[in-house]
Amino acid sequence: MKQSLGAKTLLYPTPVLVVGSYHADGRPNVMTAAWGGIACSQPPCVSVSLRAATATHGNIVARKAFTISLPSGAQAAAADYFGLVSGRKVDKFAATGLTPLRSELVDAPYVAEFPLVVECAVVEVHELGLHTQFIGEVKDVKIEEACLDAEGHVDVHKLDPLAFAPDTGAYFALGALIGRAYSAGKTFMAEETS
Repeated sequence: MKQSLGAKTLLYPTPVLVVGSYHADGRPNVMTAAWGGIACSQPPCVSVSLRAATATHGNIVARKAFTISLPSGAQAAAADYFGLVSGRKVDKFAATGLTPLRSELVDAPYVAEFPLVVECAVVEVHELGLHTQFIGEVKDVKIEEACLDAEGHVDVHKLDPLAFAPDTGAYFALGALIGRAYSAGKTFMAEETS
């Protein structure tokens, strides 16, 4: 028996996205957001949804670019901090000792120490109510070589990305491999042909 929880933003897991942007004076800024994800495969696009009250919102509107840095589990405290304070008042990079790097492709910084970075140019903006959704075309994805497997694919266990539970405010690590996409469901296909 399922219990109704009402109209809520409860998809699991939500990603922990550290969104990079520049202030009008050129200072690098980051904020943590959970509302975002893949928006399109061709051209490759991702989305982030931010409240207009955030410094990052204004920065993205002005610069038409953002980055997403994915923290690992070991970097959860810094990622959480980035969502607790405003970049208008605090230099978040100085406070955490992390390093802002300027993207060579878009007008936004990223976190050098975080293992995966997505560099995006804004191609669409949608006002949705409390949040504005920014669709960014992916110009490049950068990853630490140590997070790749022997074939050059992302090794999720080495990447160790954070997942967020919005209703409890808890961070989680991803679990064990349970199957391969485009393969696990083939057991049902075999039953259809028999």
